[in-house]
Amino acid sequence: MINFIAFLIVIGICVISHEGGHYLAAKWRNVLVHEFSFGMGPSVFHKQKGETLWSFRAFPIGGFVKLDGEDGETNEYDRPDNYDHSRALNNKKPWERLLIILAGATVNLLLAWLITASYLTGHGVYTFDSPVIGSVIIDKPAYVANLKQGDTIKSINGNELKKWADIKTTVQDKDVKDNKFSIIIVRDGKEKEITTFIPFDKEHNGRLLGVQPPFVKYPFYKSLTLAWGYSWSMGVAIIKGLYNMITGKIVADVVGPVGIAVIAGDAIKQGFWAFIVFLGVINLNLGLLNLLPFPALDGGRAVFIIVEMITKKKMPEKYEAWVHYAGFIILLTLIVLVTAKDLFKFFK
Repeated sequence: MINFIAFLIVIGICVISHEGGHYLAAKWRNVLVHEFSFGMGPSVFHKQKGETLWSFRAFPIGGFVKLDGEDGETNEYDRPDNYDHSRALNNKKPWERLLIILAGATVNLLLAWLITASYLTGHGVYTFDSPVIGSVIIDKPAYVANLKQGDTIKSINGNELKKWADIKTTVQDKDVKDNKFSIIIVRDGKEKEITTFIPFDKEHNGRLLGVQPPFVKYPFYKSLTLAWGYSWSMGVAIIKGLYNMITGKIVADVVGPVGIAVIAGDAIKQGFWAFIVFLGVINLNLGLLNLLPFPALDGGRAVFIIVEMITKKKMPEKYEAWVHYAGFIILLTLIVLVTAKDLFKFFK
């Protein structure tokens, strides 16, 4: 049950944010919005408010915003009296259509950025920029050598340290046979040499000094800046992973709705901030994947508009609709296959 609730929260936030981006952009450019739906399949609840039908559908695996003139459709029955045909999406300028199409993914990416910034402020992270000691583990070599929080490790056995990772690399030096290390630290602005023994630690399969980096909670204004870097790095990793999966360089375990529900449930059991991180990652994935130039995805629709802007020629709407319909069938088939795989793994 907890998995299902966690799934609904994650999908609800991601989908409503995404479709909300399309909706707000469409309203800004005066496009008639017929329906804003959360979920797919038959409607279980709906309410007409103004021009738009707001609905919840049976299967909470997505959602949509139905725009007038989308895919060339012109359903006169859905239009109000004295309807202005310039409000149809297909009658808008290319840049307006492009803005509306890209708005959904943009909101997901912005939400991922804000979630990351909130995590940096509310929870905090370890910082690995410099070899400054954040804490010392009791009974480990650093504790025995009287290293303290706030000490900066300048060098180990004459090897100057620039970043936190240099600590681990240096103490693993195989040329040091007697496990004896000379450590130069900076404490209260003064250098101090400390000699200690760092024996092989079987539990960690190597030498362990026994220090941890500083744990920092950033003010929100700074988190907003840092979150761009974190989100960018994660986004690049997602794109590289997808590329490697498509080219066969790696075998990825793709998950569908069931898999997401299980992971969401595990995250919420680990605590609030673990769930927040997962929510941010899903939003980042959703935003980036929707921008892929594949038919039926926002990125695929954007390609047609960009080509139109370059060539000044618009593909006949019925042909473009067929392309997106074919893409939708492929995506739906993939979702069904991945869901079946997840169910098999879950009940195995």
